[in-house]
Amino acid sequence: MDLSLCLQESLTLFEPTRSTFIPITLTLPLFRNCLTPTNGLISSKTSHLLLVVDSSLVSEAVPVIDLNDPNALQLIGHACRSWGVFQVINHGIPTSILHQTESTAKTLFSLPLEQKLKASRSPDAVSGYGLARISPFFSKLMWYEGFTVFGSPLDHFRQLWPRDYTKHCDVIEEYEKEMKKLAAKLAWLMLGSLGITKEDVDWAGPNGDFADASSASQLNYYPACPDPDKAMGLAAHTDSTILTILYQNSISGLQVMKEGVGWVTVPPIPGGLVVNVGDLLHILSNGLYPSVLHRAMVNRTKHRISIACLYGPPANVQISPLPKLVSPSQPPLYRAITWSEYLGTKAKYFNKALSIISSPQKGLADVNDHNNSVKVG
Repeated sequence: MDLSLCLQESLTLFEPTRSTFIPITLTLPLFRNCLTPTNGLISSKTSHLLLVVDSSLVSEAVPVIDLNDPNALQLIGHACRSWGVFQVINHGIPTSILHQTESTAKTLFSLPLEQKLKASRSPDAVSGYGLARISPFFSKLMWYEGFTVFGSPLDHFRQLWPRDYTKHCDVIEEYEKEMKKLAAKLAWLMLGSLGITKEDVDWAGPNGDFADASSASQLNYYPACPDPDKAMGLAAHTDSTILTILYQNSISGLQVMKEGVGWVTVPPIPGGLVVNVGDLLHILSNGLYPSVLHRAMVNRTKHRISIACLYGPPANVQISPLPKLVSPSQPPLYRAITWSEYLGTKAKYFNKALSIISSPQKGLADVNDHNNSVKVG
């Protein structure tokens, strides 16, 4: 399987949602340290703050779900159906592991460029350092660096840190072990919310633990950008996975597209992780769960780091709408396809990939397809 295609995902850009000017009376001392030339205006006469607020943020927020909540299954199902994304807390991954992984990422991206280039990702490889793979398809600058880990990071980390690569390898390997366990748990919660059981998914393995599932880790770095309006962190795309788990540091930047609303910011929450529905879960659910369109914005003064776990099935397993979700009134929307084949289709057709693999009964229109008519730049 050529997992080098894993990050070459379907891309679409939308016109930005209009902002709404909302006058809010606030006592100035509380917000004295929050003001910047771009997020608020102070009246010298009233000492009141006029905030410019994206209208999508006034009444819409990505669901935050406590995995210890007895209703977590139902809450996750509702979030998947209505948003295609949610955040989780009390997920079981120690905060220390997340912070150590963030520290390794910071150390990596702080290295001199010539040192990072020693671990460059070759064109036909998965792992290594490089810019966004999707950059050539867009005229607008991607203000971004990335490092992909698929399998052991040992060889590349030796190039980056000849003397102390072992400790960074240990950090990443521990992070991947914990993330893979959480991903399997989340996969069953997401599938379980559709009424799917272990008997319905034969490739989950005899113990139903997805032992043969594939995963990769993606370290993302978005440097402070002097002119954010002329650059983007990462262009809008959906993930070619079953699900993606994202850890973000304390700096906001992730936005998701909510149908009928527009772009909604997903703020970092302490100890929280973002979970995206990927294209493969959209296929498995027979279109019931949309794969979320998302993008990364950049900050004028602050660096941002995020770390993604890209989780999918074994490379050669056929993925298709689950039989329990198919009926005469709900025919299968997509033909069977392996993850490897889908990644190749996605790399070639981008956001039209789901339409390309749609079933004859479905026609060419895809319920999860995104308009690609808006140009970047």
